[in-house]
Amino acid sequence: MDRLFLTIFLVMSSLLSWSQQDAWVYFTDKEDVAASIANPITILTQDAIDRKMLHNTPIDDRDVPVNENYISQVKNETGITVMAKSKWFNCVHVRGSEEDINELTSLNFVSSIEFADDSLTRTSDGFAFEKQDPKEQQQRVDYNYGATDNQVTMLGVDFLHQQDYVGEDMVVAVLDSGFPGVNINGGFNDLQLTGRLGNGYDFVDREDNEFAFASSSHGTRVASDIVGFIENQFVGTAPQVTLYCFRTEDVFSENPVEESYWVEAAERADSLGVDIINTSLGYRTFDNPAYDYTYADMNGETAFISRGATQAFEKGMLLVTSAGNSGTGMISAPADSPGVLTVGAVDSDGNYAGFSSIGPSSDGRVKPDVMAKGASSAVIDQNNTITTSSGTSFSSPIIAGAVASLWQAFPQRTNAQIMQVVREAAHLYPNNTPQMSYGIPDFSEALSLLGADDSAFAKAYTIAPNPATDTIEINFSTNDGNMEISIFDMLGKKVLDVQLENTSTTLDVSNLQNGVYVVKICKGGTTLSQKLIVN
Repeated sequence: MDRLFLTIFLVMSSLLSWSQQDAWVYFTDKEDVAASIANPITILTQDAIDRKMLHNTPIDDRDVPVNENYISQVKNETGITVMAKSKWFNCVHVRGSEEDINELTSLNFVSSIEFADDSLTRTSDGFAFEKQDPKEQQQRVDYNYGATDNQVTMLGVDFLHQQDYVGEDMVVAVLDSGFPGVNINGGFNDLQLTGRLGNGYDFVDREDNEFAFASSSHGTRVASDIVGFIENQFVGTAPQVTLYCFRTEDVFSENPVEESYWVEAAERADSLGVDIINTSLGYRTFDNPAYDYTYADMNGETAFISRGATQAFEKGMLLVTSAGNSGTGMISAPADSPGVLTVGAVDSDGNYAGFSSIGPSSDGRVKPDVMAKGASSAVIDQNNTITTSSGTSFSSPIIAGAVASLWQAFPQRTNAQIMQVVREAAHLYPNNTPQMSYGIPDFSEALSLLGADDSAFAKAYTIAPNPATDTIEINFSTNDGNMEISIFDMLGKKVLDVQLENTSTTLDVSNLQNGVYVVKICKGGTTLSQKLIVN
């Protein structure tokens, strides 16, 4: 009798929960858009502004927050719970009955509603998508990689480290299910002591910092493959990056709201100046099967999280994500996004790992993009123990850290340029297979592909003083008369443009407002950029 009662209770609970629908409610407009864009420090951090300037990423209305008054009015509607919000999409994720959600169309600031259940007319209609330079080497880094030797050397990342490219000055956000131990354990000690661990946030339970470092330990193991360090025993692929830990995954349920948490976290990452996002998560099936995605949906334009990944790419960040662990089954969202570097898994010998999801995407694009070790990858767990874990969850951060170390060498390169050179450095490129994609990238080759000539060019000029007040002097060792210099403000507007005719020139910057600018020097097909502060 007790067992029968429990069964009935569980069935009734499931039916009750499924009577509650999840949906995205889109708004018509935002407030103070022009003023916010004109003064972006009011909506973004200076680090975010600097990163956008460096890559000519526009600051636009997507960066302006959602109107909080609209959110408050939605919260006050009968039967509605607001679960998350997105400034990029100008929407909120709500939960309630189908009837109560549809009633929201009576609000004059609601433009449309998109249900997670595609039988309730989920559609992507109406969504539009807009489809340098090495640091001077300071010292040779020669690690004893210990447990991580195979997964690091397989990619040639040890060569990057030997050139002192270890992810320094790069910022990575890991979006996952929890990070116990990252803020206290010895395997992350260097990260903690040097102030490179940013404030975490739990988007699931809406709690600050310490709560992100709790819950599931999956994110701890993922982060270790990027930034973990135990001398002579364990070295992540980018041991000197700055790290943000954001919890977006609820391991106790599978619901589309987790996609919204992810998008909200990606927006926060963008506002903080993050360069790279690692996502060792994937969404295809849910507790309510009405929300499930089909293979046809894996086109980069259907799943909310995949559309969010495309927005994040357009905002200048580089996204690395796991392909999924369904073997010969399809990839999962957001791995289908065209703006994501999707990573499959191989074993220690570089052979395809049978659990790694295969491609292509449903619209025929190569997915995954590249491969890395995901079978018995070395990780640091929540108990500060070096162990192994298997899954594309771990091949992804191994690549994410490698990308951070590579991008450190050429920070003026765009996310698209870095992604493409990683593909081109893979051992099967330009050929591909559904299992192995373009294959295993060699990051020493990627460094070479990014251009040895740029290094000489970068060392051939100086700009001083910096910070500047009235004038700056630019000196070149040689000049063949084909050099052009431009200065851009933080909105990407060109404020000065001159042709250089001599090996030295003085520019008047006294009429520029105090702030951060980008100096761009162009010679032939090569462009170098440098930050300039005027005060």
